[in-house]
This record gives sequence, C-alpha cells and structure tokens, in this order.
Amino acid sequence: MQNVQRTVDFLVSIKAQIYLKALAKRMEVFMKYLEEQCPILSKIEIAPGIYDVTLKAPGIAALASSGQFVNVLCETFTLRRPISICGFDKEKGTLRLVFEVRGEGTKWMSQSTEGEKFSVVGPLGRGFDVKDPSQKAVFVGGGIGVPPLLEAAKAYGENATVIVGFRTASASILVDDFKKNGNHVQLATDDGSAGHHGFVTQLLQKHLDENPCDVIYACGPTPMLKAVADEAEKRGVFCKVSMEQRMACGVGACMVCVCKTLTPKGDDRYAQVCKNGPVFNAKEVVWNG
Repeated sequence: MQNVQRTVDFLVSIKAQIYLKALAKRMEVFMKYLEEQCPILSKIEIAPGIYDVTLKAPGIAALASSGQFVNVLCETFTLRRPISICGFDKEKGTLRLVFEVRGEGTKWMSQSTEGEKFSVVGPLGRGFDVKDPSQKAVFVGGGIGVPPLLEAAKAYGENATVIVGFRTASASILVDDFKKNGNHVQLATDDGSAGHHGFVTQLLQKHLDENPCDVIYACGPTPMLKAVADEAEKRGVFCKVSMEQRMACGVGACMVCVCKTLTPKGDDRYAQVCKNGPVFNAKEVVWNG
C-alpha cells in the first residue's frame, strides 16, 4: 500500500507541476500588456447609440498601431469589453475609441462622464501594418466596423478611397474624419437615405472596374468581409480583413474567439482573433468553416 500511495503522490505532484507551469505561462501572457487608468477627456454621441470617446492614455497611445484594440474594464463586470482603436495621438498621449452600445458593459461606458477614468489594457492584437502608403488603397467598412479603418486610411491620404456603409443616414459616422485625411469617400445606405442605395460591395465593384488598386482593407460584418475577400481574390488584389468575434480574455489565454484559417501549407487551423488577429490576410480565412 505504501508503494501505491507513493505512486499516487508522485502522479499528483507531476499533475500539480504541469498545472502550475500552465498557469504561470498564462500569467506571462497577461503581464505583457500595459494597463492604464485613463481619464475621459471628451465624450460625444455621434449617432444614436454610438459614442466617440477620447482618453488620456500616454503609454497605450505610444505603442498603438492602426487596427489594434483595447480591453476596457466596466464597473461591476468581470470581463473587460474589447473596443477597437479608432485613433491615437502619440505626442499628446491620447486614445480615441468609437463604440456602439450593445449591452450592459458598453451602456455603462456610455454613461460615464468627463474626468472619470477607464481601466484600459492594450494595445492588443495585430493591426493593419501599413507598409507602403504610396500604393493605391481601398478601405471598405460597414457600420461599427468603420472606426478601426480611420488611422490606417490617414496614412494613405489621397491615395485611399474609403467606401463605407450604414443602415441609414442618421447612423453614418466618421465620414468627415476620412475627408479630413484627404481620403476619397463613397457612402452607401441600406435605405437609400444618403449616398448609394445598396451595399458597399456594389460600390467596390464599380470602383475597382474603373480604378484598379494595390491593396484592400476591410472591417465589418462577416458576410460583407467575405464578399470583399471574394472580389479581391477575383481581381488578384491583396486584401486584409479585420474579423469580429466575441472575446473574453483578449490576450489569447482562453480560446473563446477562434476562427477557422489556413496555414501556409493549406492545412486547417483555428486562430485566435484577439492574438493572431483581429487583422488577417483574407486568403487565410476559411469563410465557410
């Protein structure tokens, strides 16, 4: 019996060591990211249920790049809320977030006032990584998928055409901001109340027929992203897409936000949107997976 007990103790010890190593590895993941207490400098409702917030966040702003996101701790909620970075000013140390109220967490954020502080972790994820702003670029955004495109489009200036779509005119956001970048802006609405009556993909097809481009960036609902990716593949244009998935940890520790992708060898794998993305090469994504 003593030998059996020693064996059991040994196995329990090994299992505990494995667990502790795994826990330590996950803690290392969390320790890599910066947490700041960020005062709200301004908050504006720019469309029904959509808020534009500027935070003082010098550490995160210094590290941020276009297409990344942050995790905001909402009062009385355990899990942070992932919010895309709309813009940043590294010199002023400010961070701009544009978000839509979709639940209790973002509702709490929308009710916060200037001077209050958000606990923010970031910047998180892989962004758009603009390499050559002299290229001709097209940006395609739908709804609340528009804000993550703003900073990357700024880098391209007049070399970028921005095609954005919304449900209706009153829901349109950031159109003037893109114009201030020097971007050429085209607008579509589902109900025809502003711009083109129809889908952004219809505008994209027409634009590419007349104006070939070097790269396409897209962010929005998955059906829109798939349609943009199909159009890019048909024309042989490199395309980057920012995927939308529900997230929990935001740093690759929990495996909640996976999407099916392809390896360079063509094998299926599940990538973590928060860590491996949210921006992916459109050819890597298995759209019907």
